[in-house]
Amino acid sequence: RLILFRTKPSWECLSVRSVIRRCTSLIITAAEDKILVADKSGDVYSYSTTEPENAGTIELGHLSLLLDVALSPDDQYILTADRDEKIRVSLTRAPHNIVSFCLGHREFVSKIFVIPNYPELLLSASGDCTLRLWEYKSGKEVHCCHLNSLSTSEASPNEKVMRFSVNILPTVSIFQLDPETQKLIRKQNIPLICKGWAIAFEKTGGLWILQEDMQTPLLFYQLVKGQWQSSTEERGLIKMSKCIRDNWTAFEGSVGKESCYQNLYKASFDNMAVYLQKKEERLQQRKSKRKDPQHESNGQTKKLKT
Repeated sequence: RLILFRTKPSWECLSVRSVIRRCTSLIITAAEDKILVADKSGDVYSYSTTEPENAGTIELGHLSLLLDVALSPDDQYILTADRDEKIRVSLTRAPHNIVSFCLGHREFVSKIFVIPNYPELLLSASGDCTLRLWEYKSGKEVHCCHLNSLSTSEASPNEKVMRFSVNILPTVSIFQLDPETQKLIRKQNIPLICKGWAIAFEKTGGLWILQEDMQTPLLFYQLVKGQWQSSTEERGLIKMSKCIRDNWTAFEGSVGKESCYQNLYKASFDNMAVYLQKKEERLQQRKSKRKDPQHESNGQTKKLKT
């Protein structure tokens, strides 16, 4: 189901529509006239917000499970990421017209994000444990950040930062984009007591973290003297935490015990290794038969009979 709300001046449900397949990602256009919905069958449908009862219209399709969909700030480009390590860039007005592919990831692409202050740059995250920065219109990779081999440095309070959550590891990493060198620099790690579920920035700069802990499900951080520090005085933190605890079964059931990315890794089979192993076993069996005295005597008997 696709449920559309109006948030101002107060929350109001405008429509509830059925979607063709289970939704994996969605985004509202900057003009707020359409919703783009990516589904598990690899298709992207558009739904009108001005006519909330209308059915969806198919825009484009992949041959693989779609994991995320994004738009350029001017709504001119649709960007889609799938399980087959591909990021596709298409024209919004003519989605069948593919502008470029951003290729380089070795596992599924779980998240893509066009940077608002630098609309020509795309950030992508993948199951290969890398963050990559792209000039997406040309498909050129400008920086690759390996998460397993990064050092942490201090951040200044006026720097633009991005966040990246590892669903399996209990940590949230804060990155700074250097526009001159077009590189990502990790500035701070925020350790969690358990697995993180979701993260989001406020417009005022605060950072909210939802984690898999019933006692403290919600955390709030603020930037103080260049470092993100936990704050328990945020208005609404206690109220929202209580609401999550009261509905903990729904939260826990929707996310699941295992990582939501675990089943996206593809199983690989080395048939050649199995073949070579069986071949070696057959050769060893032949060698052992030749060395067997009983086998040699049987061979001599057959020669005499002949």
